[in-house]
Amino acid sequence: MVTLAEGGADLFIPKVYDIVWSLIILIIVALFFYKFFLPKFQSVFDERAEKIKGGMAKAEQAQKDADEMKKEFEAKLAEARIDASQKRDNANAEAARIIAEARSRAATEAAQITENANRSIEAMKQKALVEVKAQINQDAVRLAAGILQRDLTDAAVQQDMIDKQIDGMASADQGK
Repeated sequence: MVTLAEGGADLFIPKVYDIVWSLIILIIVALFFYKFFLPKFQSVFDERAEKIKGGMAKAEQAQKDADEMKKEFEAKLAEARIDASQKRDNANAEAARIIAEARSRAATEAAQITENANRSIEAMKQKALVEVKAQINQDAVRLAAGILQRDLTDAAVQQDMIDKQIDGMASADQGK
């Protein structure tokens, strides 16, 4: 077994001169650290703090620039939408004008075609009427020639007979 020697617990307690010399060395190291290393650390810390502040300022400026660019973009977008709306309205108005113009032209052409058709029909009607009258006259002359047993091929005789017949029909119509 191990027995404690006299003053065994005192072995762990330093002597006063050890404490004093340790304090002196600690103060010298602290002064040396304070004099040489602390200013270098402080300048590095200050430099980093400045970089961080500068970075934050740049970030704030970039955010302001981005916000400004966003506002400009939104303004341009709104302007483009208005411009597109105006162009669409103009195109719709132009389309309506073209359609109205085409309808007007079509109506004019239809009226002209109708008028031409009516004139053509009237001309055909007149032609048919003239042909029917000529045929009736020929048939009447042949019939009268057959009835009268006379030669009615002479134009003067035919004209005289037709005029008398027309006068007779006109006077008969007036009497009614």
